Amino acid sequence: MTTGNTTKMTDELYRYMLDHNPPLDEIQRGLVETTYATFPDVAGMQSAEEQGPLLAFLVRLTGARRIVEIGTFTGFSTLSMAQAMPADGVLTACDISDEWTAYGRRAWEEAGVADRIDLRIAPALDTLRALPAEPHIDMAYVDADKENQIAYWEELVPRMRPGGLIVTDNTLFHGTVVDETATSGSAAGVRAYNDHVAADPRMESVLLAISDGLTLSRKR
Repeated sequence: MTTGNTTKMTDELYRYMLDHNPPLDEIQRGLVETTYATFPDVAGMQSAEEQGPLLAFLVRLTGARRIVEIGTFTGFSTLSMAQAMPADGVLTACDISDEWTAYGRRAWEEAGVADRIDLRIAPALDTLRALPAEPHIDMAYVDADKENQIAYWEELVPRMRPGGLIVTDNTLFHGTVVDETATSGSAAGVRAYNDHVAADPRMESVLLAISDGLTLSRKR
């Protein structure tokens, strides 16, 4: 039986990792700090600091021009991806909160990328179902309510172009995916989603122990 890598992520090691990754720019850093100061009770919904440069890297790697984000919160991940897109790209950002996304709007304007972001304040499933049905999405980032993730997946996959990438956050969900007593709620939703993704022949996927778990899925 394998036990995996035994390296433990201490605070010191985490800082070392951040120091050896692309640094956040002034606007990204300001948005992260404002989010934690303004919404301390829910700031954990913000993508981890190291995920901003990773998402930007994936955008540039795939050459993504059409991106869909499900779950925008205060817009850090949105900003990171939009900055990495070509100037003619469009990022459709789905959220249900005007309050949270208002902070993102200001940061996007300041960074000069607001014209690349189409923010839709509505249930994400409604937004997805209103998109063209043919394959046209280059990349998607899923970081929203866990109970609806399979539904989001089923709307996204047919719309992904061949080679398109779906990135899903929180796929280890604080370790609760292996807790068999967690039979309802978000933990159960994530576990069901992980099983669904792994079994989907339309995609090839890898689940990585990045932050709270990150799954990368490529359209065959």
